[in-house]
Amino acid sequence: MSSLIRYSSLFALLVSVSLTGLLTSVRAETEAYPSPVPRQEFSETLAEQEKELKNNAQMLRFAASRTRLAADRYRPAYHYVSPESQMNDPNGLCFWQGRWHMFYQGYPPDEFPNPVDFAKRRQHWGHAVSDDLVHWRDLPYAIYPGIEKMSFSGGVVVEEKQVVAYYPGIEAGQMVAIAKDPLLLNWQKIPENPVHSPSGDSCIWKEGEIYYGLVGANRLVSSKNLVDWTSHGAFLEDNPFPLVSLGGSNPWIDATACPGFVPIGSKHLLVSFSHATGGQYLLGDYNQQSHKFKPYAQGQFNHGTVSPAGVHAPSVAADGKGGVINILNINDGESSKEWDQIMSLAQRLTLGPDSQLRMAPVEAVASLRGVHQHIGKTVLPANEELVLDSIEGNTMELAVEIDPEMSRWVRINVLRSPNAEEQTSITFYNFDRKLSVWYQTKGVVVLDGTCSSTNSNIWIRPPERAEMERVNEPLKLRVFVDRSVVEVFVNEKLYLAMRVYPNRKDSVGVSLRAQGQDAVLKKLDAWQMNSIWE
Repeated sequence: MSSLIRYSSLFALLVSVSLTGLLTSVRAETEAYPSPVPRQEFSETLAEQEKELKNNAQMLRFAASRTRLAADRYRPAYHYVSPESQMNDPNGLCFWQGRWHMFYQGYPPDEFPNPVDFAKRRQHWGHAVSDDLVHWRDLPYAIYPGIEKMSFSGGVVVEEKQVVAYYPGIEAGQMVAIAKDPLLLNWQKIPENPVHSPSGDSCIWKEGEIYYGLVGANRLVSSKNLVDWTSHGAFLEDNPFPLVSLGGSNPWIDATACPGFVPIGSKHLLVSFSHATGGQYLLGDYNQQSHKFKPYAQGQFNHGTVSPAGVHAPSVAADGKGGVINILNINDGESSKEWDQIMSLAQRLTLGPDSQLRMAPVEAVASLRGVHQHIGKTVLPANEELVLDSIEGNTMELAVEIDPEMSRWVRINVLRSPNAEEQTSITFYNFDRKLSVWYQTKGVVVLDGTCSSTNSNIWIRPPERAEMERVNEPLKLRVFVDRSVVEVFVNEKLYLAMRVYPNRKDSVGVSLRAQGQDAVLKKLDAWQMNSIWE
């Protein structure tokens, strides 16, 4: 019986590969830029799709690739990373038929398998699915080049019976693709592609029977049929925060890439990306009559340059509860021929009572927690480093609450070697009193990886620096360490993250320090974090 099952499975796989080859051959005759990546048409029921995925050629190779790459010491345990090759922008985050779907710029190696041709690989839309935004499952590539040379970054809108993708097709024009099946495996490009629309990084939503989109972060378009799009000019009205990072009109400086526009509470949120300074957002009011967006606040997901090792582009979706889910990709700091970027933890963004943005990891992150350790109220003596001998690891969550009192700064070090040859530091500069007759200075949070690695192959990122008005609140940090990434949430008001690459196997320690005067550690909880792949 076991032999029969094996032969049946083999036959199913051969049939799948044969059909894939036939479909690829047919497309190759009609497309200017056909993709050599195997593609399978799936059934339209969930049960049949799950059966077909078990023997799908891509799924089998993804599993083999994940197993092989798992030996890389810098590959994260609980952050999503592409199963093969490199990855880039997250695209089209959405909730469909009870599951979260994340798409991303994937670069399959089929066309250029030699690692020296790593940079020549073409963008497809990679695809992963999750029940909780934490545990992700790979799915086959979703959108392939064909009419277009490369499938760039866009967005999706979820309707009752279908999901519509709107994205730029390089060397073709703006593209529309539609999927209706349970796992969004069968994407069909509409026959009218490329559609009559300006082309560029984009997002899409629907009001009544009309589709609206942004091409870039400030060009509004609309359509009744997804084919003919009308331009309405600038989307931003009376914007005091121009989407220009460093001045000028260079598109690599303007913060108009990877737009996303969603409701949040009683307001709206517009996210975008600058190739100079990374992911950022505008909060404001949206007028559905004039279709104009008037921002009143701006903020950053990245507090420095994009590369090396910095936070890249956001992808957002309303969570149906007044909040917004946000996922960002984070760049590498090590040249690799196998893989590079990773995704951030999923964040839930909400409005605070002051109508400013609050950000925290999604609650389901707690499902990864393993062994727990707790430290209660402890005085941090001035100018002495307190090494927490009982707490160490390179896949951890730390929840730390500190009263800085009148210390000049307080710091927590993670991924620390025994003699601090390597460490990554989070420091709060505590400007809690007026510093002079003339100046009142806000507190400053710094994520510093300048001593994170002694490896000569690593590009070290300059420190991330962000201002934060603490007022009378304690300092509350949630720190996530996952081998080559550190993410920090500060009082739910700031997010800082960077890639780091400790060279020493003993760089797993944690320490605290207060400078100038004593501070008080009110509590610290540490959890070892389990892998999402086990």
